[in-house]
Amino acid sequence: MAALTGGEMCVKYLMFVFNFIFWIAGTCVMAVGLWLRLDPKTKILFDGEASFIFYTGLYILIGVGALIMVVGFFGCCGAIQESPCLLGLFFFFLLVIFAVEVAAGIWAFSNQTKVTQDVTNFYKATYNKYQETNEDALKETIILIHHGLNCCGPLGNQPETPDQTCPKKEKLDAFITKSCPDAIDEFLNSKLYITGSIGIGIGVIMLFGMIFSMMLCCAIRKTREIV
Repeated sequence: MAALTGGEMCVKYLMFVFNFIFWIAGTCVMAVGLWLRLDPKTKILFDGEASFIFYTGLYILIGVGALIMVVGFFGCCGAIQESPCLLGLFFFFLLVIFAVEVAAGIWAFSNQTKVTQDVTNFYKATYNKYQETNEDALKETIILIHHGLNCCGPLGNQPETPDQTCPKKEKLDAFITKSCPDAIDEFLNSKLYITGSIGIGIGVIMLFGMIFSMMLCCAIRKTREIV
């Protein structure tokens, strides 16, 4: 059996390192999803009218994390053990993730208005529930949204909006505070193209991963055919 060439060995170890990082990333993604789903402090946030879309998002997050872990495992083992079978499975799963990413990107662009409305509905439901119950977990969420988006309440500055949840402003700035629905719409529209660019970058990395896996797989098969 012939040995792999220097270039092929370089591809082999690059594949191993890449997939080890990929596996760690998948573990982190799944851990975050499980934490958001099971932690009592965050679980209460999903008991509103818009809970369905966020539960769905969490399950997708957990599923994607698990799939990334599996892909990373196959890639690591396939590269280090020089297994064409595991490398083939790695290629297949990476192709599935790539196809899902493309589909998700198309869906996000075509349903941009619906996504914005769902997020706005979640904010309004959380805000109204906090007004009724004054629960600490809901208050933390409202504070996070108000300070993160630099907004205050569904209609901007208004008497019924608790001052302690809104960013502190001075003088005339206090009278021109943006409403959170407007801030959400502006934020999602401005970040959509950035997210799309990141998605394209990840897609290019996946393409290189698939190309390298096929190159390594073919090289391994070729060496085993040579006696």
